[in-house]
Amino acid sequence: MTALHVVAFTRDGTELARLIASRLGGWAWAPSRYAGEGVSPLPGAIAAWTREYFSASDALVFVSACGIAVRAVAPCLENKARDPAVVCLDDRGRNVISLLSGHLGGANELARRVAALTGGRAVITTATDVHKVEAVDVWAKEHDCVIENIGAVKNVSAAALDGEKIGVAVTEAEQPAPWPVTLWLRPRNLALGVGCKRGTALENLRAALDDFLSGAGVSKLSLYALASIDLKKDEEGLVALARELKVPFLTFPAVELAAVPGQFSHSEKVLDVAGVDNVCERAAVLASDLGPLLRGKTRYPGVTFALARRKIFDHTEKADSSMKNIPDTEANA
Repeated sequence: MTALHVVAFTRDGTELARLIASRLGGWAWAPSRYAGEGVSPLPGAIAAWTREYFSASDALVFVSACGIAVRAVAPCLENKARDPAVVCLDDRGRNVISLLSGHLGGANELARRVAALTGGRAVITTATDVHKVEAVDVWAKEHDCVIENIGAVKNVSAAALDGEKIGVAVTEAEQPAPWPVTLWLRPRNLALGVGCKRGTALENLRAALDDFLSGAGVSKLSLYALASIDLKKDEEGLVALARELKVPFLTFPAVELAAVPGQFSHSEKVLDVAGVDNVCERAAVLASDLGPLLRGKTRYPGVTFALARRKIFDHTEKADSSMKNIPDTEANA
């Protein structure tokens, strides 16, 4: 858990908050009269504290009555794809309730981990868990896929619970929907290699990228890395583009790029300037763990792009076996 905050309001609850934060790696909070070693004093009203930490956290744990937690988080709610996990437990640790973002946010799993610490029971109310049916949003998270149309999850889950056939497309390809209701899962399996002139503006990079991905016929959601030569590690436009895409910006020395096996387009000009004959193709392949090029070097004014695919999982084996608990599942890989 990368950003976990635990808040309590009673003496016993504070001890639980301290335990949870220390064991799971987070921060504990309580009223000033209970604060001390490992527990920070609440700076003010719980509503203000929640507003400050809700969007900046992966998970919030309330050691309190459910009503306190519900009233605190209610004004902050956005959608199930963005909201953090919210867990609530009594100050004896007997009932640990997954309150919000049980699947995508990980609240169900967090509730189980907290219950294991307190000796209590995890209270899970999501229907797929209760009926032991594979949840497609959990499957997507476990297989590093981005859900493109989050609204379809409830329709697919309802059909799975009723034992009906469902349509789940696991692909980076932009294509017509194969079923009347299709849940699109975009595997994060594409590395984007880029080279550009110094000072290329973000808007130019963005426009070129949209055209490039359209020509490749793939979803932007499947990008998991932007890659280039280390000479570009401080290039403002590329740094901003990676931030906008919500992917890491990876850079490599020229010697590493030159050592990448395969056949790549050659440029004497690039070789003279960068010390390697090609940046975008080699960077894409290296960032994809030597995966194949999906689209080679494509030139735009001041920028070049290339795209390589890494293999996340075997669609024909793991997709079938991992989703076997969904009745009559149809999966398109």
